[in-house]
Amino acid sequence: MAAVVALYPAITTIYRSFTNDTFGGSSSWIGLDNYTTLLQDAAFWSSVWITIEFSVITVVAEAVLGMIIALTLQRVFIGRGIMRALLLVPFAIINVISASIWKLMFNQSYGVFNDLLVDKLHLASAPIDFFGTRTAALLSVSAIDIWKTTPFMALLLLAGLQSISADTQEAAQVDGAGPVRRFFSITLPQLRPALMVALVFRSLDALRVFDVFYVLFGARADTTTMSIYIEQNIVDFGKAGYGSAISVVAMLLIAVFITMYVGLNARMSNK
Repeated sequence: MAAVVALYPAITTIYRSFTNDTFGGSSSWIGLDNYTTLLQDAAFWSSVWITIEFSVITVVAEAVLGMIIALTLQRVFIGRGIMRALLLVPFAIINVISASIWKLMFNQSYGVFNDLLVDKLHLASAPIDFFGTRTAALLSVSAIDIWKTTPFMALLLLAGLQSISADTQEAAQVDGAGPVRRFFSITLPQLRPALMVALVFRSLDALRVFDVFYVLFGARADTTTMSIYIEQNIVDFGKAGYGSAISVVAMLLIAVFITMYVGLNARMSNK
């Protein structure tokens, strides 16, 4: 039953990608025409690149910051339990709500960041338009995602760290290995399975990102992700066939990323 529920939408989407299906209209087989059109669709390629850039920036930053936070929370210190609880707060906030709050904070006219940079700290002579250019918008939305999702990465890595035997670390320390050497020689190799799981989950989310971009930018052309472009074609334009073709390509792109992770993990395991 589970296989049917999972496979039926995928098979239906693949079939529709070879048709000119539209809502309320006729549907006929057109072969590879949708995919041929995709190759020449500048808006589609723009959505692919913005999605990939966002995914690389956020996943890498979240992995590094999540590792630092996990290593910090693994140590025993006063208030560690409270810190672990507070870590869940950003991740627990609904995406649409957090994006709306950050949109107000980034506002060029009355946002808290411009008030701080211009009026309070005098680090900027004029208000900054954090969404004014494609690069600025990408960095801003990436910062929001990093703030919100780094706790998820940190918790996964913390769980992996707690499964590592402390005896091995203590033996290496007695042998004179410093903290950096212990991390790269002992901690990181044993943490690799948990790290790979975290990277896979975060990459899946990042490559399918929709809500944060849509709340911040709507249907703005230079910040349209693959998910938004699929929604535009299927819902706004009624092009179910063409939108299905975009969905298939998006699934293939996600599969490529996952295959890269699996291959990297297998290669590192064989060393």
